[in-house]
Amino acid sequence: MWRRTNSFQTLILIILEQQVSLASAWAAYTRLKNKIKSITPARVLALTDEELRSCYFSRQKTVYARELAKAFISKEIRLKKLVDHHDEDIRDILKKVKGIGDWTVDVYLLFALQRSDVFPHGDLAMINAFKKVKGLSAKAGKEKIISMAEVWRPYRSVATMILWHYYLSVRKKGN
Repeated sequence: MWRRTNSFQTLILIILEQQVSLASAWAAYTRLKNKIKSITPARVLALTDEELRSCYFSRQKTVYARELAKAFISKEIRLKKLVDHHDEDIRDILKKVKGIGDWTVDVYLLFALQRSDVFPHGDLAMINAFKKVKGLSAKAGKEKIISMAEVWRPYRSVATMILWHYYLSVRKKGN
């Protein structure tokens, strides 16, 4: 199981990972870390849009990073307190921040909080691995996949990790 710290910088990385390759997200994250050393809400807000763009942030992700930083500074989000909340409560709290949707919350729950029953049905890599492993057509719908994954409850996070590892191994082999 992959693990990340329960931190602001983890949420920034997850935002950077939205809809791009992991390599692209990591490049932006590394560039940001090299620029400001410690990724904190105050340091992110102190950067200009141009400085964030030089760290490979798109306009949209610049807005999302700033909104997240503001939510931390205003104490709308307190990660240490989230640990004790139910997954759906965490989802509701985090999704109030512009740029944080279900996929971002799912990845946060999986990596930062190590929750056992998360199935990020919006993750294309995981869904493609699921379809391949289960022999489903490329056109198989989300409802069918979610229904099939119910048998893994309450350990869908384990299945998700296995599917991601499978996806990466197949991709590495070029299949």
